[in-house]
Amino acid sequence: MPLPLGHTAIGWAAFESAHKAGGCRSRIAAFVYVAVLANLPDLDILFGLIVNGNGSSFHRGPTHSLLFALLAGYLASQASRMWHRIPQLGFGLCVLLVFSHVAADMLLTASPVSLLWPFEIHWAADRSGWGGVIRLALLQSVQDFVIAAVMMVYLFGLRLFRRDVCLDGGGFALARKRTK
Repeated sequence: MPLPLGHTAIGWAAFESAHKAGGCRSRIAAFVYVAVLANLPDLDILFGLIVNGNGSSFHRGPTHSLLFALLAGYLASQASRMWHRIPQLGFGLCVLLVFSHVAADMLLTASPVSLLWPFEIHWAADRSGWGGVIRLALLQSVQDFVIAAVMMVYLFGLRLFRRDVCLDGGGFALARKRTK
């Protein structure tokens, strides 16, 4: 199953595929925001740990649904109005970033997600406390490294295809080169 690194890599690939921003400059704020949105559905794990010490008790429920992606995407697209340090991303892009998590879980795991919640509900059957969740996220992420490597190859190919590779003396930069 994809973990935070894998979901972040998939979210960044979705962002780069859909978003067309220019300029050879730092994208740290955009990367952090994309990482947050791509991992947002897994807040149910934190909620389960806080409520009853089991990260799986609410996992794959309402936060892994199309309705949640739409609602979270709307709120995320409006967040830059309240705090100007948050990158301005459109509603559709924010929905795509949140939904990339749900889609990855649907495609890369055997456990079902609650895609059409509230009409269907699926919960994870595992039991995992704080130690299990931390151990899983930090030590058992071989699949995440494979996902990240595949996404890096995809992004490099995308940049070559778009001809927007920015070479700025420091090597390959994840920014767009302006051509006239």
